[in-house]
Amino acid sequence: MARRSAVHDGRDTAVAEDAGAPASFGPTADPWEPPGRQRRRGRSGGGGGGGSAGRWGGSGGRWWVWVGRAVLWAVIVVIVVNGVRAPFERFTAKTPAAGPTAAPQGTAPAGSAVGAFALQFATVYLNYDQKNSAAREAQLKPFLPDDADPGFGWNGVGRLQVQSVQVAGVDVRDAGNATVTVLARSQDRWLRLAVPVYTKDGAMVIAGRPALLPPPAKATLPSGGVRDQDTALQTELGSVLTPFFQAYASGDQSALSRFADGASIAGLGNSVNFVQVRQVVAPRGAADARTVTATVAWQLAGANGAGNGGELEQAYELSMVKKSGTWYVHDIRGTTEPGAS
Repeated sequence: MARRSAVHDGRDTAVAEDAGAPASFGPTADPWEPPGRQRRRGRSGGGGGGGSAGRWGGSGGRWWVWVGRAVLWAVIVVIVVNGVRAPFERFTAKTPAAGPTAAPQGTAPAGSAVGAFALQFATVYLNYDQKNSAAREAQLKPFLPDDADPGFGWNGVGRLQVQSVQVAGVDVRDAGNATVTVLARSQDRWLRLAVPVYTKDGAMVIAGRPALLPPPAKATLPSGGVRDQDTALQTELGSVLTPFFQAYASGDQSALSRFADGASIAGLGNSVNFVQVRQVVAPRGAADARTVTATVAWQLAGANGAGNGGELEQAYELSMVKKSGTWYVHDIRGTTEPGAS
């Protein structure tokens, strides 16, 4: 019996062969070592048959295993890197510094605190009399800065009196500043005053001298009115609307219910006395529904219910419906139609 060397390439154990054995075993293939090294080991294991048996015989499939492992490790690295980077970016991101929020520009409601403050100021500012200058200065003081001129621009001479003052709008400039537009009526003229107001934490002060601006311009109404009128219906409705407006003046619900189309109509509660339906304007349209305009003359009732002789003509828009040959009032409101009656 012949024995071969017990060591090949340092790791493979010796294999005993009988003299009559057809072939010897080559080195054990290590799947974790590169194919090139395995092939070298196969060639170093003596004998022609053993050298052939020791070659790496994995064909092309083993290369795909290595490619798959490389892709898997690449995916793992990407996941780990993103998992570490995301919270790091959140913690290191810069947080915007807190500061005052700028108020949006535009028109604030006339009933706002700034508008009310400017209204009270303008009522004092636009009324002055040289006989009572000290009283005016005392009334202005709560509105003005501590170092302001007590008269706030008035030279202490003359007299001005306004009958009404109202806020027309509030123009918000930024978080602390606004300009309030005030309309005032003095005798036969309108005054438009721009009042600057500064506010912070609910406190307010007049920021500077007001400015007189031109009063609102008079608009020109577009051409309106009903051109194609239903004269027959206008005559018919005159006899219906006269008793209706009589009941409307008194507010008698029992009488009003005879003219109303279902929904109840609230009257004026004897605050006026009915005089006359002066005009009815009805456009042509459907046979059972029309929207008409009626001009009615009222006398404002005095303390004892009697009229004082003065009359006011007012225009109403009425939605009318016809049922069983009779016209009823479905709704009544003021009209916005220019020249409707």
